[in-house]
Amino acid sequence: MSVSHDSRRGVGLAGLLLLLLAGSVQAAAFKAVLIAPEDDPRLDRNRVERAYLGHTGGPAADGIRVALKEAGMELDAAGASVAFEVVNVAATPEAARAAAEKAEKGGATFVLTDLPPAATLAVADAVKVPVINVGEPSDALREKDCRARLFHTLPSDRMRADALAQTLVAQKWMNVLVLTGPSPTDAQRSAVAQAAIKRYGLKLAGSKPFKLSGDPRERDLANPALLTQGSYDVVWVVDSDGEFARSLPYRTVQPRPVVGDAGLTAVAWHAQYDRYGAPQVSRRFTRDAKRPMGGHEWSAWMAGKAVAAAAIEAPKGPAAAVHKAFAGLELDGSKGVTMGFRPWDGQMRQTMLMTDGQGVVAIAPPEGILHPKNKLDTLGGDAPEKLCKARG
Repeated sequence: MSVSHDSRRGVGLAGLLLLLLAGSVQAAAFKAVLIAPEDDPRLDRNRVERAYLGHTGGPAADGIRVALKEAGMELDAAGASVAFEVVNVAATPEAARAAAEKAEKGGATFVLTDLPPAATLAVADAVKVPVINVGEPSDALREKDCRARLFHTLPSDRMRADALAQTLVAQKWMNVLVLTGPSPTDAQRSAVAQAAIKRYGLKLAGSKPFKLSGDPRERDLANPALLTQGSYDVVWVVDSDGEFARSLPYRTVQPRPVVGDAGLTAVAWHAQYDRYGAPQVSRRFTRDAKRPMGGHEWSAWMAGKAVAAAAIEAPKGPAAAVHKAFAGLELDGSKGVTMGFRPWDGQMRQTMLMTDGQGVVAIAPPEGILHPKNKLDTLGGDAPEKLCKARG
């Protein structure tokens, strides 16, 4: 019995449709949920307009969306998809925990956070899926308060301090005067900075507190001419707020460079970085987000890129296979090195960019810094230190 051309065509189209349907059944749809503050003081208009070095310039969701958009073709080719949702909550442990539990019940494959330390920990303790911290640099989250499923794309405070100390050694600026702000965060970060100074064989020329105040009796506490008297090669300013630090360069008694939270700063990214495809990355982000890409934006972008890469590695699931792929990823973040998550603290290995705000003037680790396995592990806590007890 003969079969007409139209009949054969109909059978062929039906077969193709069945193949497409079979492929869609096998492919898995994954979901990433970002939990962020509903009233974020970092995004206050006056702060954003001042553009302090190392501070965020907008919501983390922008970077994640850009990364998932860029991965769209690869996700389609793999037969996978990643839905993205943003949940804004009060930045309290209770609110963060409730949002995380709801996200997991709603099918989240990954939960991302841009929250303070206590709220970040509440999320990590509430769910059994990987939690990716994109915006909190606290060392405690990588050390004594670490969690087995908590990962970090933003560099830690110690990574920034180690990068600065390594750069000072490379420049032979050995005697360091440290100026520390009044907040508890400043005190913690100053201790990290002074530990890095000791770790890399620099000398502490002095440590002085500063304080910005409207009280006339306290104006000397923010007077650069009084604070920077003495002998030193460089001034390291620790100012989480940023207001005092930005006024310090060119106002020191000695004609010396300023580093830390002004002058020369260690960041994850700078929009003027011009190697390894970085200009294209910055350009795409600026086009979509309508602002320059900084370190926090890059951190969020890398988190989105990592989620997409894990989905591409295990497009058919189950979620456990995606999570395993995520932990072992090797990623290109346009910094010229392969980056992945350290198994002992969940921190993403990466180089640091040293910037004066105008461009990138150096890379850390610099030449001459050695490590028996991976030079990137000279930035932040290394495996032999065993600072994170929650990981093997």
